[in-house]
Amino acid sequence: METPDWFHVFADRAVREKLPESVVGRIAPGEAEMFSRFRADHADPAYREEDEAKILERKNWAATGSFLKEDRPRALDLLGFSSQLVFNTFVNGRLLAAERGDDLDFAYGFARAHNRSMLDFCSADPRLLSSGYVPLRDFQRAREMARELIDQGFNALLVASGCPRGHSPSHGGLDPVWAQAQEAGIPIVFHVGGGTRLTDGELLDPDYFANGAPPVKDFHGGDENFRSVDYMAIPTAPMQTLATLIFDGVLDRFPKLRFGVIEQGASWIPSWIRYMESAFEAFRKHEARLQALALRPTDYVRRQIRATPYPAEDVGWTIENCFDEVCLFSSDYPHVEGGRRPIERFEGSIAALSESQKQRFYFDNFVDLMGEGLQAPLPRRVDEALRDHASP
Repeated sequence: METPDWFHVFADRAVREKLPESVVGRIAPGEAEMFSRFRADHADPAYREEDEAKILERKNWAATGSFLKEDRPRALDLLGFSSQLVFNTFVNGRLLAAERGDDLDFAYGFARAHNRSMLDFCSADPRLLSSGYVPLRDFQRAREMARELIDQGFNALLVASGCPRGHSPSHGGLDPVWAQAQEAGIPIVFHVGGGTRLTDGELLDPDYFANGAPPVKDFHGGDENFRSVDYMAIPTAPMQTLATLIFDGVLDRFPKLRFGVIEQGASWIPSWIRYMESAFEAFRKHEARLQALALRPTDYVRRQIRATPYPAEDVGWTIENCFDEVCLFSSDYPHVEGGRRPIERFEGSIAALSESQKQRFYFDNFVDLMGEGLQAPLPRRVDEALRDHASP
């Protein structure tokens, strides 16, 4: 859970001067004091005494280890997690907007500031698995940044689930990115918020919300995150991007590469697979790229794509209508969207599954997704990563 100036300290001077005052959105009157109160709460022994009892009740900045890295190991202990793949909360849309903009120095500099902050946060505990962002706009820079992240010990490469500007995500110029990830044995991951295409960072055309009624608040009480109408658009970008990667042979060329679709739901996967299969049958006669594929679309999904359902979804139905290998557990901690009883809600929807299917959901599929990322070295401390790059 980033605070307003989260990335500024990690950015080179030229990038820092172009960052917005707040990376978490507009700061309303009184919100600056709110973050000070959260810091004071987490330093209060009386507040800390309730960490265990309220580990899933406190959300966002109120949650243990949500923005104070020193407290995150305590949260993992209380949650009982052996490891946790960590993502940013607020900036996927901003990162993609920068990537699709005209200032590539800023786009890659902003990504580097994000990645340094992730190194810093995850340095608190080896159980914290880091995701580093790679803008795919420029082939050479993307290749170099992927190499940089792998050398720094990142556990996964985060890319936008939306299309890069100027070329397809399946363009051969990006093959060195996929090749390096496959060689390192770490996954490519998509995360919610990275599919926006609009210049102001919205997930949807804002006119969808001009319904003549008062504005609807989101989970966080504001108007910049996700509501029911936004929610319906969340899987659109990964559906299109992954289908493009499959049809254009990227998963065929890199058979050991895993793709994780994180916090973007999974109920769409069964019908998406069927839709890809119908496209495969309809166009294979005339498209050499489809004729060249060694497998059917279904087989690539089963072999290489993993996705995290939301607790509100019927996960048992999804698994029964696709494959045991696809779905994997996510707590979404410390976000309010994860709910107060994520395991209980998942258990209710997978009650009819076998023990081996549950084992896959809670454990095996994550191990398969992460590959060597589970054995990656502890990320370099941020002062080491900053040494050659950051300006004072």
